[in-house]
This record gives sequence, C-alpha cells and structure tokens, in this order.
Amino acid sequence: MKSTKFLSLLVIITLAFTSCKEEKKEAQTEVQTETVENTTKYVVKPEATTVTWKAYKTTEKLPVGGEFATLNFKEKEGATPEEALNGLEFSIPISSLFTKDETRDQKLKTSFFGAMLDTEILKGTIKYIDNAYLASITMNGVTADLPLEVSITDERRVNMKGTMQLKDWDALGALESLNKVCFDLHKGADGVSKTWEDVAIEVNTYLREN
Repeated sequence: MKSTKFLSLLVIITLAFTSCKEEKKEAQTEVQTETVENTTKYVVKPEATTVTWKAYKTTEKLPVGGEFATLNFKEKEGATPEEALNGLEFSIPISSLFTKDETRDQKLKTSFFGAMLDTEILKGTIKYIDNAYLASITMNGVTADLPLEVSITDERRVNMKGTMQLKDWDALGALESLNKVCFDLHKGADGVSKTWEDVAIEVNTYLREN
C-alpha cells in the first residue's frame, strides 16, 4: 500500500513539473515572437523615390509631362508602412525640374516658378490622418493640402497620386505668366491658347525593411 501511494505521489510530482516546464516554454516562445514583431521597421529612402508630374495645354487638354530629378528628405522609419510615411518631410529644388526639353525647362523655371514667391524650393510633409493620406505642400508662400490616393503592395512598393489645383496655392498669376511666353505653343486646333490649372502629381517609392 505504501509503495502504491509513493508511486502515485511520484506521478503527480512528475506531471506538475512537466506542465510547469511546458508553460515556461510557451511563455518564452510568446516573448520571442513579440520581440521579432516589435523590431521590424519600414524605412523610406530618397534614392528609391521618384516624383513625376503632368500638366495640360490647349482646349483638347494635351498632356505635357516632366519630373523633379532631386527629392530631399531624411530617412524615416516606422513599425508599419503608415507610420513610416506619416510625418515624412520633403523638399524639392526647382532647379531639378526636367522635361527632356531644355527650352521648356527654362520657361517653366523662369516664367512659372520664377513668377512665384520662394522660387528655389518646394517643401512639404506627408500625413496619414483618419485612414487617409495627404501632402501638406508649401509653394508660392502658401501651404495647402493635396489629398493623395495611395496604394502599397506586398512587395512594399508605394504609389501616391494627387491632382494639384493651382488656385489653392495662389498660383494662377504664375500660370498666366507661363501662358504668355507659351502662347502660340499652347494653341489647339481651335486657335485658342490655353494652359490648364490642374497638375497631376505621382510619387513612387519603396519601403525597405530595417
């Protein structure tokens, strides 16, 4: 009888020890998993970013495309893509404007941007508010918000699109200045010279893991 009681006690102690050991292993696994999740970071880098734009001329609204070859911002990281993009400050030198046409480039720099205040640089901040993105852009001494359509793929590629209305930045005077020097070039089949006030903006970048 004593032997039976002793064996029963031994079994109970062994089961309790094994159970405790398994609980410790599970706890350690959970801690390790949480640590891995918390250390994953997404980083936005300028060398992986492009900024293109598309303006329009003539009554038929023919597109004229270009880009800004230089985009400056500090590397920013976040635990999620949204966190990495939110609060990202950027600046774009006007001198980096490029359309593959030197004459057009010069007209845009002098007669459009040159007719504005702060003619050397565009600057702004990407914001993520209430599940929506926008770019707060300062141009011509005016800061206004540009709503953005944003898509992020599984490969961490980011595409942002928005349409600037130049009146929101008090830039219709600069637009008129540009249309004067491009008057004949912006005439369509109807003989009307027109430069549209909406400009499509597209930004492509890549979120690296850090």
